[in-house]
Amino acid sequence: MAAESGSPRFLLVLALALIAVSSSWIGTARAEIREMEVKSDERSIIPFDEFGFTRWGGLELNVSGISFSGIDSPDLSQLGFFLSTRDAWLHVLQQLQDHDITCALQSDLVTLVYSFDSLVPPPNPSGVPVARSTSIRLSQDVTEHPGQFTLVFANCLPSLRVSMDVRSALFNYPDPADHSHRAYLSAGAAVLPLVYSVLFFAYAALAAAWAAILIRRRRSAFRIHYFMLAVVVLKAFNLLCEAEDKSYIERTGSAHGWDVLFYIFSFLKGVSLFTLIILIGTGWSFLKPYLQNREKKVLMAVIPLQLVANIAQVAIDESGPYARDWATWKQVFLLVDVICCCAVLFPIVWSIKNLREAARTDGKAAVNLMKLTLFRQYYIVVICYIYFTRVVVYALVTITSYRYLWTSVVAGELGTLAFYVFTGYKFRPEAHNPYFAIDDDDEEAAAEALKLDDEFEL
Repeated sequence: MAAESGSPRFLLVLALALIAVSSSWIGTARAEIREMEVKSDERSIIPFDEFGFTRWGGLELNVSGISFSGIDSPDLSQLGFFLSTRDAWLHVLQQLQDHDITCALQSDLVTLVYSFDSLVPPPNPSGVPVARSTSIRLSQDVTEHPGQFTLVFANCLPSLRVSMDVRSALFNYPDPADHSHRAYLSAGAAVLPLVYSVLFFAYAALAAAWAAILIRRRRSAFRIHYFMLAVVVLKAFNLLCEAEDKSYIERTGSAHGWDVLFYIFSFLKGVSLFTLIILIGTGWSFLKPYLQNREKKVLMAVIPLQLVANIAQVAIDESGPYARDWATWKQVFLLVDVICCCAVLFPIVWSIKNLREAARTDGKAAVNLMKLTLFRQYYIVVICYIYFTRVVVYALVTITSYRYLWTSVVAGELGTLAFYVFTGYKFRPEAHNPYFAIDDDDEEAAAEALKLDDEFEL
């Protein structure tokens, strides 16, 4: 099999593709009310939240405890908040490079929210000294140009360190005539509560159907089949918590504890899914009742890696891009995800190799050929699943309008659902195992097929 002989090279190419595509894509952080602390930060640009505004949107910004260090009398007109799209920011960088402007706040391509020179007290004819304000409190509508904007803080004084507490709220008005009701989900995520709810019912129905199959065929069911049921149930609960999490954020700007349940079930779902792929790849339970040492090592490596991935996901979602270590956690998450995706392929490759060797020695060519064909199919499907959910789905984000970013979520979840259905169908419990219903003609045809396959590889 050509895929088997080139599998190490293919895994390397796949890993590089995942890193290249994923690292170029910047995921949207949770759009909600955020409270952030900036402490002695001298970065020239600090991105806060990204949000998709409709034609009727708004922004609330409360900043307190503002203090500076490094420069005695800084020019506060060189500091401030602004809104910018990604396309506009590329042009702003070009303006800075061409020396058309010296600070991003000077560009006419961004929407100025607040300039810190407003903190300086106005002239006082009475001569009584007035302290400079150390807080900002503003609320404004964002209605001129709907789009995907990022709230950014600019510090154009290289030696100045800034400290402040920032509370931001980005939202849309579902009813432009009623500003008392706000939707805190971005325009591209507004339908996600409904999407996740529908998917929850789909997986609940899938779990019920699989449970019915196990009841009817309990004599031919193995432990792996009951583990499949647990994986589907965990996925359903993960979607339920995600739906409620997004719904709460949309209404209140806060998850109110649903995010904790989401992270718990996300970790359990991730661990169980990768474990299932590894166990199926090794043939555990339905082909052999044990795991070899190298297979155990892969399994024991994936579980702590999933724990690290879950911690990274929490850090990414809860801190936001303003945090100094946000990019580091992002890279950790992508690296761990790539390692896990590659690790689950090795047991399948090992099983294919073992089946090929067994077909040449034990005389049961037809039986092993059927098993070999099944594992080859599963190997290809796992690769397609990984590539689709890690590369194609992320590519959709870059080419889709900000209003339809939810379509990438739908595509990824439908791909995952198709993978679950394929796995269940191919490895379903059978009352009469077709592996043992083989006649002599099948054995001769299988032996000839294996011989031709060996010649093709050579």
